[in-house]
Amino acid sequence: MELWPLFRKGKSYLLNHIFYNHLLSKGINESHIISIALDDIENEHLLDPGELSKCVKGKMMDQDLYYIILDEIQLVDNFASVLNGFLRMNNADTYVTGSNSKFLSTDIVTEFRGRGDEIRVYPLSFSEFSSACGENTAKAWNDYYTYGGLPLILLQKSDEAKMSYLTSQTQNVYLNDVIERNHVQNKGELSSLIEIISSGIGSLTNPHKLYHTFQSTTNAAITDKTIRNYLNYLEEAFLIEKSNRYDVKGKKYIGTPLKYYFTDLGIRNSLLNFRQQEEGHIMENIIYLELKIRGFHVDVGVVTIKEKDGNNAISRKQLEIAFIANKGNNKVYIQSALHMPGEGKALQEQRPFLNVNDNFKKIIIVKEDIKRKRDENGIITMGVFDFLLDPESLNY
Repeated sequence: MELWPLFRKGKSYLLNHIFYNHLLSKGINESHIISIALDDIENEHLLDPGELSKCVKGKMMDQDLYYIILDEIQLVDNFASVLNGFLRMNNADTYVTGSNSKFLSTDIVTEFRGRGDEIRVYPLSFSEFSSACGENTAKAWNDYYTYGGLPLILLQKSDEAKMSYLTSQTQNVYLNDVIERNHVQNKGELSSLIEIISSGIGSLTNPHKLYHTFQSTTNAAITDKTIRNYLNYLEEAFLIEKSNRYDVKGKKYIGTPLKYYFTDLGIRNSLLNFRQQEEGHIMENIIYLELKIRGFHVDVGVVTIKEKDGNNAISRKQLEIAFIANKGNNKVYIQSALHMPGEGKALQEQRPFLNVNDNFKKIIIVKEDIKRKRDENGIITMGVFDFLLDPESLNY
């Protein structure tokens, strides 16, 4: 059974059109594809679990494999019992989608205990977005880092329409999902926290630090525990993801602080009313998302070095690597630098790499449209468009 958390990213179209047509192209007989949109008024009677089970099984006329596609499964009372029933059928391959507020990753783990596969689908990558919008690369980049990659953004004809769509999605869908599911009483606290996280993408933080930010900016009577709960709610709703710090030399994780990134920058920007368009931090978020879309596990790297000060006293200093991307045995170290105007900035970005004693690939990604180059230390520098538009950009 496949469980698709494609929330507000075109899940119905992906499942009921693209995937449906894919099955047909593979020679699957249409009679062996059972597709039901549970939010269709004509299917209201199927929201009863017994009726849904009876309906699906009534369409299965032989022992050949049937593909069952159920959209908006969370509308069905006790849907887990229905899906578990399908799991016990040898000739059923079931695919479902569900809403954020009712059907999160934690629910999947609890209800199905490894008997289903979760397919995480992100918003459009920059490559997908730019190929669909029909603009030149520079214009597509400006639109992408401002309005993000939700597919319906491509149908909005003006900046005003795009901003209105994102604001509506953010307030009326995403935040309402979080509030409804978790019975949040103080909506103002949650909104303030999201705004703080939005302002600080790519910055090291933790609940204690966020608590002090609350105290200095809002005077809210909020606790570390409440902040931690709110952060978990936002992660479960796929609004944000955290990237933990990893000590490269010590080969261990560092508990806190850590970094948060948004799964869609349009949502992030709408939370700030499209203020604070810091391109450097936004580019870092885009690189993070691209790595995740390509299937990498992504950490923040820490390299501890010893150095002497002016009095020859030895001190320890931590250097940061923007990302350590791991996929199987493949590891890549990546720095994100909006601009690298001179030798000093280049040395600053290279310094952590020069203190990592392994042979894994080390890459600096810059905004400038430059030709890929490799220096005498094996460090590669490439432009962000080269990285984003070429799916093999990390393999050369």
